[in-house]
Amino acid sequence: MKGLLALTGAAISAAALAVAAVPAGAQPAGGVGSGPSIAKEPFGALADGTKVDRYTLTSGKGVRVRILTYGGIVQTLEAPDARGRTANVVLGFATLKDYVDKNGGPYFGAIIGRYANRIAKGRFTLDGKTYQLAINNDPNSLHGGLKGFNTKVWKAQPVSGGGSVGLRLDYTSPDGEENYPGTLKTTVTYTLTKGNELRVAYHATTDKATVVNLTNHSYFNLAGEGTGGIYDHLLQLNASRFTPVDSTLIPTGQLAPVKGTPFDFTRPHAIGERIRVGDQQLLYGQGYDHNFVLDQRRPGEPTQAARVTDPRSGRVLNITTTEPGIQFYSGNFLDGTLVGTSGRVYRQGDGFALETQHFPDSPNQPNFPSTVLRPGQAFDSATTYSFSAR
Repeated sequence: MKGLLALTGAAISAAALAVAAVPAGAQPAGGVGSGPSIAKEPFGALADGTKVDRYTLTSGKGVRVRILTYGGIVQTLEAPDARGRTANVVLGFATLKDYVDKNGGPYFGAIIGRYANRIAKGRFTLDGKTYQLAINNDPNSLHGGLKGFNTKVWKAQPVSGGGSVGLRLDYTSPDGEENYPGTLKTTVTYTLTKGNELRVAYHATTDKATVVNLTNHSYFNLAGEGTGGIYDHLLQLNASRFTPVDSTLIPTGQLAPVKGTPFDFTRPHAIGERIRVGDQQLLYGQGYDHNFVLDQRRPGEPTQAARVTDPRSGRVLNITTTEPGIQFYSGNFLDGTLVGTSGRVYRQGDGFALETQHFPDSPNQPNFPSTVLRPGQAFDSATTYSFSAR
């Protein structure tokens, strides 16, 4: 669909993590020096008996990522530091029960849909009809509603070829689910290449006009999950504008210049350098929780979006995307009540998210890029996360 892009390719270089080893009976994930491989293992079942699996994708070059069929969640992502030591660099939970019971707030690692981010008052009008969504982030609707894509068990099929391994996930959202119109068929494919790229490809079609905004909600800590805060990480964003918000974190409609504000990351700044400046926008979000307008050469073309460097480990994260925006969230609402995969508590600022996306509340903002998808069109986009160390 021209002009409508979502999250897709994600290139990630990563390796080793301190969370659960592959249980007995699972195929080995494969280490450095072997070829790309994929392994499947059970990861428990939901209360209704629906089984959940975990797939381990290994590049053969030191990268390993674990993906759940529940929510399409990236549970762990292992990456080497400048000295070759590996650590899990994404936040998450150790058990399925924790994801079911506790992931409705943080959305760790999950596929987000049908609509990523906020819709004002949970309401939008399309082709003359008004739709009322669930209010799950008072007074707004957030991340697809009460039971968004992050709560669904996706059908999984391993794919391989061309020196890569992948996992294709499929989910069909019926017409009226969470009160969104149209039957939406969605495919998300995670592909790990021998070049240490993890690509996450999103594709969706509908049988009725609807709105769509898909993303992945991974939180990163390049020093390692559970090691503490990320305020010393250096962030650079290819964005000369951002979308200011009101007190409920809904965009005002303005595309404001970042120059001269704490939102200017056009050159690298530590995440925590200006986070306590008395700026009204930072007060609204209790830190950074804002959409940045990427400086794209052409809409829909891959654009360098973000670069993050951890000075302690030397790990570097680069993000490119076809999306027009990226939501930077500095982990403001992590409050010490959640225990992660390492067995350590997550506190405010212990992880950051960079969600490639269309802008929040676009269905109610005619000057924003459209998120409308119609029959005969396809929703496609690509985001690439790449890791290195220096």
